[in-house]
Amino acid sequence: MADLAVGHDDREDRRDRGGRNNNRGGGRKRRHEEDDDYQFDRRGPPAQRRRRDEGPPRQRFEEAPLAKLRRMLLHIASSLKLPQIEAVEIAEGLGENLDDDNLKTEFFGIMIQLVLEQPLKIPFVAAVAFYGNDVNPEIMTEALTRVITRTQQALDSGNWKELKLLLRFLACLQSRFEGDGIFAFLNQLFDTVVDLQSANENDVVGIELVKIILLTIPYALVAGGARFQDNAKELLKNTGIVAGNMLPVEGLIHSYSTDSEETPIAYHSVIGLLQTQLMNEAEAGWVFACIPRFDSQALRKPDSEEAPTMHAFPAFNIPSPVNPGPTPLFPEAYFSLFTNQELETVPDISNIAASLLRDTIVDTFDQLDFNREAAAKMLIDVDCYWTIDTFANRGTQIDKFKEAVGDKLLWKTEDLIIDAIFSQLFKLPSPEHKLAYYHSLITQCCKIAPAAIAPSLGRGIRAIYKNLDIMDLELTYRFLDWFSHHLSNFEFRWRWAEWLDELTLSDLHPKKAFIKAALDREIRLSFAKRVRSTVPEEIQLLIPERLDKDDSPDFKFEDPLETPYAAEGQALIVQLRKKENFQETIEKIQQQATEHGIEDPFVPSTDVLVTAICRLGAKSLSHVLSCIERARDQLMVAVEASDAARRQVIASVVEYWKDQPGVAVRIIDILLNYTILTPMSVVRWALGDYLGAGEALSKSWVFEMVSNTVTKVTKRNRQIADARLQKNLLQEQADFAEATLTNDRQSARELFKYIEDAVRGVAEGSADILLEKEASGEISAEDGQLIRAWGKRWHIVSLRKAQVEESVVGEEAMEARIKLLDAQSAAEAEAAAATEGNGIKEEESPSIANGDAGLL
Repeated sequence: MADLAVGHDDREDRRDRGGRNNNRGGGRKRRHEEDDDYQFDRRGPPAQRRRRDEGPPRQRFEEAPLAKLRRMLLHIASSLKLPQIEAVEIAEGLGENLDDDNLKTEFFGIMIQLVLEQPLKIPFVAAVAFYGNDVNPEIMTEALTRVITRTQQALDSGNWKELKLLLRFLACLQSRFEGDGIFAFLNQLFDTVVDLQSANENDVVGIELVKIILLTIPYALVAGGARFQDNAKELLKNTGIVAGNMLPVEGLIHSYSTDSEETPIAYHSVIGLLQTQLMNEAEAGWVFACIPRFDSQALRKPDSEEAPTMHAFPAFNIPSPVNPGPTPLFPEAYFSLFTNQELETVPDISNIAASLLRDTIVDTFDQLDFNREAAAKMLIDVDCYWTIDTFANRGTQIDKFKEAVGDKLLWKTEDLIIDAIFSQLFKLPSPEHKLAYYHSLITQCCKIAPAAIAPSLGRGIRAIYKNLDIMDLELTYRFLDWFSHHLSNFEFRWRWAEWLDELTLSDLHPKKAFIKAALDREIRLSFAKRVRSTVPEEIQLLIPERLDKDDSPDFKFEDPLETPYAAEGQALIVQLRKKENFQETIEKIQQQATEHGIEDPFVPSTDVLVTAICRLGAKSLSHVLSCIERARDQLMVAVEASDAARRQVIASVVEYWKDQPGVAVRIIDILLNYTILTPMSVVRWALGDYLGAGEALSKSWVFEMVSNTVTKVTKRNRQIADARLQKNLLQEQADFAEATLTNDRQSARELFKYIEDAVRGVAEGSADILLEKEASGEISAEDGQLIRAWGKRWHIVSLRKAQVEESVVGEEAMEARIKLLDAQSAAEAEAAAATEGNGIKEEESPSIANGDAGLL
């Protein structure tokens, strides 16, 4: 990799069509067997050849029809043949074996799985059903039967991604439906949106349905032709009202903390952008140039007057109330690294291709999350699944890109892939998957095609780093996690020399803070000497020299002349190691503290005990756990008696591990699990005792500590909410869950309120310590502005997290979910009664997707 030095891969990864690269076979040479010399004859020496030739003729292996059709379907658009030819061959082969019930069941099951797991192939899979209709209409009927069942299940369960993909498949068959086809159902969906918006103007399910409608229209128009353009225009008039509506939370999910001329991309909601793009496309004549097209007459004779078999579009029942689905829904902001640049390597945001390509690529790696290698391979081959004149040749260098594409509007696949992955890595308020999945996906792409992906990734890193000071704070730390993790996979190599100028900046500057934080994260993933050897000498100064020594931090109670309670501290070390009772030592410390006039004697005793635990447990986290177990009872006595002692626990851990704050953060997380610490005590220490004038807000480990604490609180609340929403709960259980949730919800609100108040004071510049230090000149005016900027970014994050939790476990949200649960229970009871009354025994229907762990 040019920037990250991931190495070079000699394999040819171009798989282009249309003559841009005729070597799609991988460059394999044929073996010619023209020489009669047995040394070069794979059949062996002449004597053996005679014996074989005199024997009975060998039977030629015939591949079973199911295996052949399965293989062809799975590799459609990925082999050497043109997709249209493949689709025709599959349709004809299926028509010849349609009387085989087992083959039908397996084949159409695979078809549904392919639609749901590999969205890039949906138009090609639909082409199989389309041509199958000309071979034998029963093929399309069978495909529609499976799709109808799965689509209704998606509607009932609120699985909106599956609904979108299944509707896309149906949209690709629009020309074979009677009447308005899929547009009738899209209008029905929009009627549901109107009902939802009328009941609640801030409804998010309606926004998701509008997004599905807008993303289905292009495929329906490409497949159905010009006669459906009026339907699309009418539908767009209706969706415009919803798409232009701004929800309150949208002001908090912008990727950048400011919206000015410096911002790389202004805020655009995904559905608002889709609406604008489709209106632009309507004015241009509904081109949709990137969507693949097929010859509708490929299996029909030119002079044939027989009309193709038409099918009624299936009728679906949209449940009421609508199931919002298993995961919370939020509006989505459009994010791009490479838009608005001098070279248009990705579609401009005004182009509908920007949304169509992005949506399909994202769906592909979302649906293939169980196999990141397969997901990365499909991403690298993304240019195989769109029209020929969509992308430039793979691996085209950026400095030669303009020359290579000429006057054509072609895009760079590598930029598009990196852009799409980072759009989900930076998705607010939360990504679809764990962040580690996106990390590993980028790594896998680099390993498959390093020469192509690496330069795009390097340009993406520079684009993010350039705007670190205005990027949303949470996204800054997501980038930090990914950057350090990625470098650890590629020998910690990066062109650090490009960032040397930032070393002269104040430690409060976001870019300087990022460099220091990145070094800390890398040391966590390796060790100091290793990281030091990979960075320039100027950056090495940021790594504490003590970390080069392979030993534990100093124990401050070793010097009896300089440190009070030193003898007791050393005694505690021995007693903890030998698992002896140390209550007498603790009491002795408290007695001395009282004699010295210390108001709260639990504070010094807790300091000595916690520091001793850190010292004894410095070898590994398992040692820490063991020491905490031994001292837990004494710690609980101290923290229950004194809130100051509870915060002293945190202070002692951080002080001991001041050179490796990541270890301190981990130990504090463990203490939270043991309930020795409370979430409020952690936040009060970080944003109260340790805040200072606001300098603490620039430290990455402080954000990590607070973020981890908040996550624990919200995770517990959601678990309690899920417990309350279990079906068939006894009233006693429901009341207990409700009461627990009420108490914990109030505690969470108090936590968020404290964070908001603390950082707002810094953001507004009204914090007392900040004002005092500025007045005394201890903090310069420039640093004061930097501190205020940190406060504003923290404030946005705290407001967003608070609003998100209200939308998930707040009273209004829980009331709506309980109402939905009651409606579902009533419907199930009614259906069960009807089934029992008819004497029908209900059997569990097999699920194709659940029956297989994935096609890849």
